[in-house]
Amino acid sequence: MATSISDQTFTGLGNLIRLLPTGTVFIFQFLNPVLTNNGHCSTVNKVFTSILIGLCGFSCAFSSFTDSYKGSDGLVRYGIATVNGLWPSPSSGSVDLSSYKLRVGDIVHAFFAVVVFAVLCLLDTNAVKCFYPSFESTEKALLMTLPPVIGAISGAVFVAFPNNRHGIGYPSTSTDS
Repeated sequence: MATSISDQTFTGLGNLIRLLPTGTVFIFQFLNPVLTNNGHCSTVNKVFTSILIGLCGFSCAFSSFTDSYKGSDGLVRYGIATVNGLWPSPSSGSVDLSSYKLRVGDIVHAFFAVVVFAVLCLLDTNAVKCFYPSFESTEKALLMTLPPVIGAISGAVFVAFPNNRHGIGYPSTSTDS
């Protein structure tokens, strides 16, 4: 059965929306103005903001390796994709977790999740003022063109490597991966 272009477009858009965990982006947007002192950073502000960006970037990448399944008891269980299957897998019952193995697409999604989050950080005026005070005025063209370019590349990659994981925060639709 052939899929239509609109189906592929909506699937790619859905994968792009699922790429960045909304909780991670919310935490960044909420804490960043406080930690950057609204763009007027001291050394301590830069350290705390760097830690925030690092933790949020890790969260975006880590979420690409999580998945969920419905156990034989009907409850949704979560785990981390490994080369052998889903881990930890306590009380998986009759569900075969080896089908949830780590795939190349997971690594690609993790990489692009971090790239898209990095672009989000570059678009944040407080972060730019904090780390690169002269960058905001001198490189405005880069800040205007980078997001659509990264978005187009990410969208094309997500169509090529569709994500069928149901990570933490995304309910499992079936017992299949």
